[in-house]
Amino acid sequence: MFRGIDEVDWASLRHADGSAEDVPGLLRGLASADPAERETALDGMYGAVHRRGDVYDATLACVPFLLSLAVREEVPDRAEVVELLVSIGDLGADGDVLAARARAALRARAEVFVRLAGDADSGVRRVAPGALVRFLDGPTRVLSLLRERILVERDDRVLTALAEALGLFVRRHGHAAAARSPRRHRLRLGPDHGAEAVRLLEALSGPLYGPALRLAALGQLAGCAPERLPGDLVPLAVGLLRERSGRRAVTRHACGDPGPETLAGRLRRLRPSDEEGSRLLRVLHSALGSRVADRAELLCGQLTSPDPLDRCNGVWMAAGFVREWRDGHERPVALIGAQLGSREDRLHDAAVTVLAEFHTLAAPAAGHLHALVTPRPEFRIRHGERGAPALGGALKALARAGDVRAVPVLAEVLAGPVVPHDLGRVIPHLGRAATPLAPALRRRLARVPLDSPRTHEQAVPLLAALASLGDVPSLPSVLRLLRGMPERARGREAAVHAAVGALGALGGEAHEAVPDLRALLETGCAVAAAEALWSVTGDADAVVPTLLREVTGTGRDRRRRAAAVLARLGRAARPVLPELRRMAGSGDPSDRATAACAVWRTTGEADRVLPVLRAGWSDHPHTRVVIAGCAAALGPGGTPLHDLLREELASPRRHRADLAGGHALHEDLVLLRLCGEALGASA
Repeated sequence: MFRGIDEVDWASLRHADGSAEDVPGLLRGLASADPAERETALDGMYGAVHRRGDVYDATLACVPFLLSLAVREEVPDRAEVVELLVSIGDLGADGDVLAARARAALRARAEVFVRLAGDADSGVRRVAPGALVRFLDGPTRVLSLLRERILVERDDRVLTALAEALGLFVRRHGHAAAARSPRRHRLRLGPDHGAEAVRLLEALSGPLYGPALRLAALGQLAGCAPERLPGDLVPLAVGLLRERSGRRAVTRHACGDPGPETLAGRLRRLRPSDEEGSRLLRVLHSALGSRVADRAELLCGQLTSPDPLDRCNGVWMAAGFVREWRDGHERPVALIGAQLGSREDRLHDAAVTVLAEFHTLAAPAAGHLHALVTPRPEFRIRHGERGAPALGGALKALARAGDVRAVPVLAEVLAGPVVPHDLGRVIPHLGRAATPLAPALRRRLARVPLDSPRTHEQAVPLLAALASLGDVPSLPSVLRLLRGMPERARGREAAVHAAVGALGALGGEAHEAVPDLRALLETGCAVAAAEALWSVTGDADAVVPTLLREVTGTGRDRRRRAAAVLARLGRAARPVLPELRRMAGSGDPSDRATAACAVWRTTGEADRVLPVLRAGWSDHPHTRVVIAGCAAALGPGGTPLHDLLREELASPRRHRADLAGGHALHEDLVLLRLCGEALGASA
């Protein structure tokens, strides 16, 4: 297996962590009899030799030894070795010389994968079909091998892999796909090859085969030949999913030793309980793409399945669907809410996590959320890994949805012994409905000790919440904290920023704080203090020098925040116009957009900044919220951008659909609101 390994000058080769001297040990570890050593070695291969899909000269040198491991039947976990080889040969940027050499090396040894396609190990047989399509020359032979394996294979999971390989064959080597593809080494085939593969997929999707294979074939057809799909695709897919779930044997695995804490091990443990079912439906959803109504119907079928694993997979797929598309989510979200009553912890936790990301879109599930948190105090507070208290996911989801029923529950939380650290980020979503919470927030702030190591942890969320409410009676408590917290106290800057924000929210009612804010104009809180001082006094002369200094400084975040504050000043910001124009013409896209908005709001002259703003909107979607906010602030003056705003509102896809997580979703909801406000202001 390792003949010649010691003759390679590994010390002169490199991987992600530097010298490749450790690679021989990793390769030998892959053949170890000890499962922990094998997993650690695989972790090392993905962590250094093939990190994030990159190919290094050390990666290339590993290929012959990995191929030798793959064909030795005595080597355990060979399927993972073959997966690694496929990844090495399939990834890497176009134009990457080392990646191209790796693909060439695997193509030169592709007969190995022909042998592995009939291996005794079903795990190896599952990975081999994809390798055949990627690396074996001769489309006629590849298609013949896949057809042959379909005829003789009896393992359902291998059959689904063969269906996936057929879909890959059509997408990768079909006539139309090959003509469009920029990748090297793809063959330009005649239409008969693609048509034959599609006919095989159609046959596999028929009633002669099991539900998992039929689902796999339907998913591949949706991706490569959607015109050949049956008219009743969604009901058929839902029926097949339920048939598959009904056949699946319920197995219980003892926990045992979780093994070493490695990257490969963590990824394995994070996989869905029903990984195959998850993959089958994800492929189908991905292939359906913009067919939003069909995807919503499919999600509803998943979320009403008798099998909790199907419903759990449906919850996570619904999250991806809502993050990407702006319509079709009401019924799936309501059905996610229905999972909150499940006794399956994994399903319940998935539903809570997803709904907390949805903000106002969680409204169809609000009844279920309220029913969960009202009688169950244990769902109101949770403690993180370091013991920091936070709001429970269900209560957070209810409040972020803007549901007034969260207010009395939050009042009970405030009456308890701890202040959740995310309270200040959640209460603003309730708007003025949260006003009844102000007295409790005020009392808690007045009791925060000034000299405790945890002062900032307790004060910051309270200050942020009070700022969102503009609570004038809290002024004495805010000033007490601002004036009394020791200079060297831990977290003081964060607490000062939060206090300044609360003062700014009070406007002219905080006139007593003017000396304190002036004193902060020469500190790290200068921009926040200048903004608050402007809100309190309206005195531009007092803040423009500070903002000019910050907008020309080296701190990117402070520079951008200063430009945003200058935009609020309007004509009073004219002394800073040269710097704002310079900032709008170069640098980071966010800097350019923020500065261009400030120039427009200061001068009212659209012509000079519209090219910057239009380019930012088109090329850098993360700037759209800033630009839409500018158009909304300008009222009828923002008309030159209204075509972009109308186009945004008409788009079915979210503006940053490529990002995971709730932040991008919330940002999109803010963008839609600002677009509506801007267009409404000029109506």
